[in-house]
Amino acid sequence: QVQLVESGGGLVQAGDSLRLSCAASRGTFSGVAMGWFRQAPGKEREFVAAITWSGSRTFYADSVKGRFTISRDNFRNTVLLQMNSLKPEDTAVYYCAARYSGSSYTTPNEYEYWGQGTQVTVSS
Repeated sequence: QVQLVESGGGLVQAGDSLRLSCAASRGTFSGVAMGWFRQAPGKEREFVAAITWSGSRTFYADSVKGRFTISRDNFRNTVLLQMNSLKPEDTAVYYCAARYSGSSYTTPNEYEYWGQGTQVTVSS
């Protein structure tokens, strides 16, 4: 069973950057696809970005394409989300998630393990 811990959230101004990190421990990280999701108050959890085990394929929500970059370091069992040109509408709790198998990289229910979340607040 993989345990996920996010870090790197905070309060920034519009246009600033943040880098979120997700560290995986326990279980095996091998063959696991990783995703980032976010949930704003009163809204459903939504897909942000995902990356395959090899890192050869990445997926992004239209709302963050061109601004966010997902990457992973399998040696360190870490997944990163570089967020640039942040907007107030990016404000949310960001969750890291792990998917061992499935057909969709963008559907929350396809992911088996989740971190506790890290708050990102972007002021205007």
